[in-house]
Amino acid sequence: MPGSPPRPEVPPSPERTVQIRRVLVGLLFANLAVVLAKVVVGLASHSLAVFGDALHSTVDVLNNIVALVVIRVAAQAPDEDHPYGHSKFETLGALAIVGFLSITCFELVRGAITRLAGDHAVPNITDVQLVILVLGLGVNVFVAWYEHRRGEALSSDLLVSDAAHTRSDVYISVGVLASLLLARLGWWWADPVVGIVIALLIVRVAYEIGQRTVPVLVDQRAVPPQVIEAVAGGVDGVRNVYDIRSRGGDHMRYAEVTIAVDREANVADAHAIADAVEHRLTHDLQLQHVTVHIEPC
Repeated sequence: MPGSPPRPEVPPSPERTVQIRRVLVGLLFANLAVVLAKVVVGLASHSLAVFGDALHSTVDVLNNIVALVVIRVAAQAPDEDHPYGHSKFETLGALAIVGFLSITCFELVRGAITRLAGDHAVPNITDVQLVILVLGLGVNVFVAWYEHRRGEALSSDLLVSDAAHTRSDVYISVGVLASLLLARLGWWWADPVVGIVIALLIVRVAYEIGQRTVPVLVDQRAVPPQVIEAVAGGVDGVRNVYDIRSRGGDHMRYAEVTIAVDREANVADAHAIADAVEHRLTHDLQLQHVTVHIEPC
């Protein structure tokens, strides 16, 4: 399609599933290490902010576990009950991450209000503990970058959405570090105020994930009808193109189209035209499957 950026070449479905699993397993161990570090620091410093950060990182671990289960289900071949396959389970898993983000946001706001209302305790954080938190932040930054990069390469809604969640973890870690440093200066209110700001950032991340996943789940059109009409209409023998429909996500898009051909054409010629339309749409628009109906002009 003229003017459109090239889409990454997605590996075949079995290979793609294996690669996504490898990414998720690696991220699971990285997130477990980050959680352990934050729990140790939280216990030693008696910092509610660090404990909250550890809780949020625990959600990352739960996301990885859920994602491993979801991707196994999504990779199953079409069956009698799911003739279009199970790919939407992957998108559904991505939407579930919005739920985790919502819970995290609620806990952040509630904790911030509690601190502002009366609990003015200042955490006792050491330089070594700060270094540990900074290293954990570095791991989160790398995880978010790597997961988003692999998610785009594999056209995986699940990886891209989970990367967005990990970025929210980065925001929280930065806010926690800033609040701890300000608390050292006696600004006790810094921790709850930063927590509210982080909650707003998480709301934005959740909104972005919803924008990506909801259209797939409700079968919003995947390709503009005029684009399909232009590509199909360019095939020799096609007199008209109408009843155009499309749905799906980046890596699994379907389309249905009706073409009008010369009413004098025999069955073999009409079928050859339909095959040409299907091939052109599949190749030019990178659709997973195209259904072409034939009508006489």
